[in-house]
Amino acid sequence: MESSELKRSKDSPNSDEFTRRSSFPDEVLERVLSLLKSHRDRSSVSLVCKDWYNAERWSRTHVFIGNCYSVSPEIVVRRFPKIRSVTLKGKPRFSDFNLVPQNWGADIYAWLVVFAAQYPFLEELRLKRMAISDESLEFLAVSFPNFKALSLLSCDGFSTNGLAAIATHCKNLTELDIQENDIDDKGGGWLSCFSENFSSLEVLNFANLTSDINFDALERLVVRCKSLGVLKLNRSISLEQLQRLLVNAPQLAELGTGSFAQELTFRQYEELESTLSNCKNIHTLSGLWEAQGTYLPVLRPACTHLTFLNLSYAALQSGELAKLLAHCPQLRHLWVLDTVEDKGLEAIGLNCPLLEELRVFPADPFDVEIIHGVTEAGFVAVSYGCPRLHYVLYFCRQMTNAAVATIVQNCPDFTHFRLCIMNPGQPDYITNEPMDEAFGAVVKTCTKLQRLSVSGLLTDLTFEYIGRYAKNLETLSVAFAGSSDWGMQYVLGGCPKLRKLEIRDCPFGNAALLSGLEKYESMRSLWMSACNVTMNACRQLAREMPRLNVEVMKEDGSDDSQADKVYVYRSIAGPRRDAPPSVLTL
Repeated sequence: MESSELKRSKDSPNSDEFTRRSSFPDEVLERVLSLLKSHRDRSSVSLVCKDWYNAERWSRTHVFIGNCYSVSPEIVVRRFPKIRSVTLKGKPRFSDFNLVPQNWGADIYAWLVVFAAQYPFLEELRLKRMAISDESLEFLAVSFPNFKALSLLSCDGFSTNGLAAIATHCKNLTELDIQENDIDDKGGGWLSCFSENFSSLEVLNFANLTSDINFDALERLVVRCKSLGVLKLNRSISLEQLQRLLVNAPQLAELGTGSFAQELTFRQYEELESTLSNCKNIHTLSGLWEAQGTYLPVLRPACTHLTFLNLSYAALQSGELAKLLAHCPQLRHLWVLDTVEDKGLEAIGLNCPLLEELRVFPADPFDVEIIHGVTEAGFVAVSYGCPRLHYVLYFCRQMTNAAVATIVQNCPDFTHFRLCIMNPGQPDYITNEPMDEAFGAVVKTCTKLQRLSVSGLLTDLTFEYIGRYAKNLETLSVAFAGSSDWGMQYVLGGCPKLRKLEIRDCPFGNAALLSGLEKYESMRSLWMSACNVTMNACRQLAREMPRLNVEVMKEDGSDDSQADKVYVYRSIAGPRRDAPPSVLTL
């Protein structure tokens, strides 16, 4: 017997030794483990005892890695020999705001090389904020013969040529989901690379591509793929083309439309309305670029069963939104632009009693003279009409302590509360007091709170409240807030479940950074930028906590003694070896 096979037989839950020592028969334990879908639950199971560790190790088929530098691919394949699905996250979230240097890292290629050797049966790869080149996509396409699902979210480094390689070589593909990526769009010809007998696709999302699509190739693909359940189009698709696609895909459950700016004849309007009425299964609707009130009524037949409506690309006015929501009685998730104003939010409160998630984005976040927008009044109106609301992302330019207290009193089950007052350091605009009591009310009232983003004029009192009351908080985002080091120290001294702490443009310094020495190893990551942290403090942190990776990103012309951007994360793989010159690994 080969040594690897001998090791497998010793560790396997099917071995005699395992059967003798385990309190459960093999079949029972394997059945129980097969019912656990959460990666956290499976990780907890592996800590029970060595037998359960081995059983979980050999039975796991999916692995989630929240930081690609927290572990190496070699360690992953040694720990889990039978993985078929991988979810992998790369760059810090602040890369979305251009705060991470170009070529920072998080390249997928080294992972693919190891996976190709150890996981030839890999079927799914889901990447977020990773760098992936066309060469990597082609390597992926030819290395895994049974590959089925590729999801790229906020990734960069590739072009539509890489998508063409996936379409050409992945004969069993069921999912191609391309969302919000920095992609070099070289045209829509990649869709024609699917073979004429290819018919397995179930999910197709190319909404963020900018060029015109080869519509004939797309239409033939939709006709062939009878199991297609998710189709999200880019803005190059007209309403007339949308109707032609829907005729061949009445089974769709999630639809992302193209542009709504096309002029329709009366006959075309009727055909589109009739086609949508035949799509009985649609529960998610997005796209609607440049939507005009004239054509919104055509959507009514598809609204009856909607649970998710994404209008973040449709600058609707309040009256247009109100008319649409009157036909959406089942809505649970809603994304809108602030062009709906407070009147539009009042319509949400009146028409969406089952709403659980609301996101309100700014149509133009950089226009300081903007007249339209939303205020605390609209937020309060939503809270009165939507008692099930537990997730909110709310961009506004004014807020009051009293309004936030009312909101959380009406909706005490918030798990995610992300309030962004877009003017940094904005106080309660009525009392001119700091917004401390607003967020104090949030953490005191919402005991299930897991994610919190704070903004406005805040003193250390806000962070004292957070440290004292936010016992289930996992992620905290802070910008332009705080009075002294004590603010950050309150958070690190409390919040027992804190996993991610993101801080920018705050007065926190060395004492604040070093107060978390015992906390950081239980967290996934810490980000600090434009704070008062020095290089010496970062070096001290790295010396005293060798199992942490401490990275400093330096800007051209900055003070050598200052740490411009600090990224701290736990790792069992040691310091990374692919950092660019602008990133110092201490």
